[in-house]
Amino acid sequence: MAAERASQHPTLAELRAKAQPIEVRSRKNAEHWTAQLYLRHISIYFTMLLVRTRITANGVTGLMILAGWCIAASLLIPGIWGAILAVFFSQVQMYIDCCDGEVARWRETSGAKGVFLDKVGHYTTEALVAGALGIRAIGEWHNLAAQPAKLYPYLLAGAVFASLVLLNKALNDMVHVSRAFNGLGKLADSQEATALVPGTVAKLKRMARFVPFHRIYHSVEMSLMALLASVVSAIAVPLGAGPLFGERWLVLILVPLCLLAIIGHFLAIMSSRRLS
Repeated sequence: MAAERASQHPTLAELRAKAQPIEVRSRKNAEHWTAQLYLRHISIYFTMLLVRTRITANGVTGLMILAGWCIAASLLIPGIWGAILAVFFSQVQMYIDCCDGEVARWRETSGAKGVFLDKVGHYTTEALVAGALGIRAIGEWHNLAAQPAKLYPYLLAGAVFASLVLLNKALNDMVHVSRAFNGLGKLADSQEATALVPGTVAKLKRMARFVPFHRIYHSVEMSLMALLASVVSAIAVPLGAGPLFGERWLVLILVPLCLLAIIGHFLAIMSSRRLS
């Protein structure tokens, strides 16, 4: 009983040492920049509250999933306030995303179900957010009935964008599946494991670092771009631009950029040692 009470009432130092080990905070790809920059510094305080309750790590992941879906739902609210709300929920999602792993590590309940739920959360969130950008570009639903030929392309662009975002995310998981099917070990989350073989693709990847558009297909970045598009519309429309100027150009630009990112992602995988 004493041990159980101690596990539910750790000190901050004890919790940080076990829930935020250096091997977690130094991972190359598993940490979003928001986590590295500030969320990991404050997530431990919410984790401190969570481990004092009966909620499981998977239950915390469920909260993360709901927060992610709220991002997409917020983007269905026209105008700048919907975009601001989406940005807020994107931060909530990433904050809780830090906490579920911390709870699992503290309670030693990490497992395949948790990884699966985390994948469900991010896949569904980012697809829904991408699709919501297309819906946002038509404005009010009655606009679609009045101008179907003009507005359907934006819905189509949103659907295509959502599909491309899913494919881009799936490429990473395809690597792990391919390795598992061929008896290869788990790919280390390190710079060395994903390094490219010297050549043209490696040079192109170095050039892409100056314009890292391949990193914008995450719920945080997409919600920030939705906010920027709303600000552009607020400035441009009174100056004579068409309605929803920023929102419409955003979704139209993101589709070809995402396709280009997928091509680059595929070439980077094939030119690395990840599949050998």
